[in-house]
Amino acid sequence: MKKKLAKIKYLPNNFQIIEPGDYVECAISGKKIILEDLNYWNVELQEAYYSYKEASQKREKINRK
Repeated sequence: MKKKLAKIKYLPNNFQIIEPGDYVECAISGKKIILEDLNYWNVELQEAYYSYKEASQKREKINRK
């Protein structure tokens, strides 16, 4: 696994690297996501998700409030 946590600004269709690194962490599971594999995030919350499952879990949690 890669070593350095990246700092990312999540945009609607892309992301901007603020501090270089190899991975980010999933906001739900804490799993490491290699930047090349990063496909799911929330722009408003500035959070990354490992897969559609975690993204869906977060969306359901938000909608319950």
